[in-house]
Amino acid sequence: MLSAPSTEVVKATLPVIGAAIGDITPIFYRRMFDAHPELERDLFNRGNQAVGDQPRALAGAVATYATLLVDENAPAPVELLSRIAHKHASLGITEAQYEIVHQYLFEAIVQVLGDAVTPEVASAWDEVYWLMARDLIAIERGLYAAAGITPEHVWQSVVLKTRRQDSPDTVSFVFGAADGTPLPAGRPGQYVSVAVTLPDGARQIRQYSLTGSHSAGEWAISVKAAPARIAEDGAEIPEGEVSNFLHRSVFEGDVLSVSPPFGDLVLDDSDAPLLLISAGIGTTPIIGMLHHLSHTSTGREVTVLHADRSPWHHPLRSQLKSLVGALPTATLHRWYEDLGTRAPREDLAAGLVDLDAVEVPTDAQVYLCGPIPFMESVRDALVARGVAETNIRYEVFGPDKWLASA
Repeated sequence: MLSAPSTEVVKATLPVIGAAIGDITPIFYRRMFDAHPELERDLFNRGNQAVGDQPRALAGAVATYATLLVDENAPAPVELLSRIAHKHASLGITEAQYEIVHQYLFEAIVQVLGDAVTPEVASAWDEVYWLMARDLIAIERGLYAAAGITPEHVWQSVVLKTRRQDSPDTVSFVFGAADGTPLPAGRPGQYVSVAVTLPDGARQIRQYSLTGSHSAGEWAISVKAAPARIAEDGAEIPEGEVSNFLHRSVFEGDVLSVSPPFGDLVLDDSDAPLLLISAGIGTTPIIGMLHHLSHTSTGREVTVLHADRSPWHHPLRSQLKSLVGALPTATLHRWYEDLGTRAPREDLAAGLVDLDAVEVPTDAQVYLCGPIPFMESVRDALVARGVAETNIRYEVFGPDKWLASA
């Protein structure tokens, strides 16, 4: 709990810090990477740094955490911290690295705000930082312990057993342990981190949802090759370094470093109706959940909605249809921007997801994954239909820019 004196200072300065945090975080990262280039090269996502996604996500997390601390009517920031802690654990973040972040973050705050950072202001925000850091460290300790590892031993060598092209830009991989022992099972909806060494020597890490495995003790993931593109503001976004490396350079028999499963978007075990909604490669955690449901002989009502550019581009399309078809209480609805020569029908339509065409139980547990604008639109429509926001969970591939814009 934040001390009373610090609470008053943070309340008074939150508008100023909040307004400046978007200027503070890029300076913080640049200072830290200049002093510790190995962090940018071997730990942080260089692509997200280049386009500013990671600084915006950090800014959103810090501002949201501080706001929750000083609002006596706000809920505890458990969901915020859980999401970050799972990501940290999948990267092998250590307690000592919080000291490094603290040093350069506060140097950046002083650089941007100057004389406004009085000793009282510095002390109050220092308390905010260490409360957040210690809460995260405590959660991460529990995650490492549950996985039976330490941060220094997150990475396990796995061998690529099978590789399959699932759509023009999506490849599925199935890994087994290099020593032949069964890999630890993940929970439905979780992901693993994959670390690769790129041609320039950098070690880059990305997270990929588990889509189920062909046999016990294996991990299956599906990877969409992220193309170079132009952002809405005209900025050039380079192609995904790791996704394209996996597509072009990783084949059967190759050995990779992969973390155990982590992630807090996990299928609940209640009897409530399920609404599983995805777009594009966001189908992957949904596929993992459907695998689990098919193996547990669930009697839950399950409604699956998916949106994509076309059937041709839809990753894991046949697997999705097969899994839903194997569940007696499940229904599938799909929307494609381009249906091609297919005729629309009750469960297949042209255009974007239309919730008015679907029965939505107000007590449904909802799991969302896809581009952030898609998820925001769907969430707003669900809330308008009477679904409680607390029943709607989501997964973001990459920095949580949804949080940053909240």
